[in-house]
Amino acid sequence: MAIDVTALRAQFPSLDHGLAFFDGPGGTQTPRPVADAIAATLTGPLSNRGTVSPSELNAERAVADFRAAYADLLHVPANGIVHGRSATQLTYDFSRHLAKGWNAGDEIVVSRLDHDSNVRPWIQAAERAGVRVRWIEIDPGTTELDLDSYERVLSPRTRLVAVTAASNVLGTKPPVRRIADLAHEVGALVYVDGVHYAAHHLVDVPASGADLFVCSPYKFLGPHCGVLAGAPELLETLRPDKLLPSSDTVPERFEFGTLPYEILAGATAAVDFLATLDPGTGASRRERLTRSMESVHEHERALRERLEEGLRALGDAVTLLSKAQDRTPTLLMTLEGRDAREAQVHLAGLGVLAPAGQFYAYEPFAALKWEGPALRVGLAPYNTAEDVDRFLDGLAAFL
Repeated sequence: MAIDVTALRAQFPSLDHGLAFFDGPGGTQTPRPVADAIAATLTGPLSNRGTVSPSELNAERAVADFRAAYADLLHVPANGIVHGRSATQLTYDFSRHLAKGWNAGDEIVVSRLDHDSNVRPWIQAAERAGVRVRWIEIDPGTTELDLDSYERVLSPRTRLVAVTAASNVLGTKPPVRRIADLAHEVGALVYVDGVHYAAHHLVDVPASGADLFVCSPYKFLGPHCGVLAGAPELLETLRPDKLLPSSDTVPERFEFGTLPYEILAGATAAVDFLATLDPGTGASRRERLTRSMESVHEHERALRERLEEGLRALGDAVTLLSKAQDRTPTLLMTLEGRDAREAQVHLAGLGVLAPAGQFYAYEPFAALKWEGPALRVGLAPYNTAEDVDRFLDGLAAFL
């Protein structure tokens, strides 16, 4: 299994500018087939959905193809796929939907490892419902979730556990299946933020134990939107506020207003593109995705090892904050006596894009008492060993 990185990179017009992109955790570059799918859908013909004219049928097809593509990517039925403007928007929506069933005395559990989009919506919904918030803590020595703290806060009063499948800053991948199994033993639902995880591994929502799983196509070569996956029978139990004439079928009851058909088409094209990254054959799109994402993982693992070896050579000038045994190819670091934002500016002047900040990871930074911005380097399928060396040389020159 292998990726032809030269052929892959030729599909990305933005790479023609000579930049080395390490900002994939904030949003990857876009391949030409995704942009072409968006343009072709927009220029149509295109109308609102219907069953009469070619333009209506094009809209219907965009929706159906989108649900089928993300059913294959996430391994759920097509009617378990919900489109949203973003993962944040979907989480806010579903925090309100689920909170309708919460009562005073109930509890929810959130994690210190998570992006704020999988923390604040739940805390705010709990405050409105009079529900207590409990926390899964981080082990500062390993940057892993402290599962002992998790077991201490679980109880028959727990209604929801919200946890990430991978930290967007540390790369830490907690044992989601174990977390979900323990939650289900007390009758709680499990909401998983898979935004960072889905960029690096093929997702199997049922196997993960997640009841609801959210991801963002723009983190894996697609356009800006969010996708939520869940079992249709669970979605049937949730009653969102909606317009009276709008559809009450699942999953459409959760999608408000006219869908952005061109964005759906681009998101579908991203899944199809991912399925071609390894040219091996497969009987189904899911099988091709499995092979391709395994190859992505191996490609990114090799680059991460090269990057980490180079950082070790810089000695005490660099402190690597990403420590977990099981993690994505995303590294967070601080620079001894130096401002990470100054490093970002220096690197950008060399055509190397590695951002500095806190990246909406409010809780990890607060829990681990990290002050100020840190430098984040995230690998994507189009990165090369030359990119890694450019980053290392640029950082060494800055230091």
